[in-house]
Amino acid sequence: MSAPLRSVEGQDEAGILREISAALQGLRFGSVEITVHNGQVVQIERKEKFRLQPPAAGKQA
Repeated sequence: MSAPLRSVEGQDEAGILREISAALQGLRFGSVEITVHNGQVVQIERKEKFRLQPPAAGKQA
């Protein structure tokens, strides 16, 4: 059972969902953390990781 999201700082449910979608856009490796207090979304945090490949053997940078 899910309850509808309440308005947060002038944002409606659709606005919050757009912000979450924007945080996910283009994310290949990482996470999106949504913080809720008293039933309201108060923070959306995006953590992105970049995977670096070591240079191939015999090649110099």
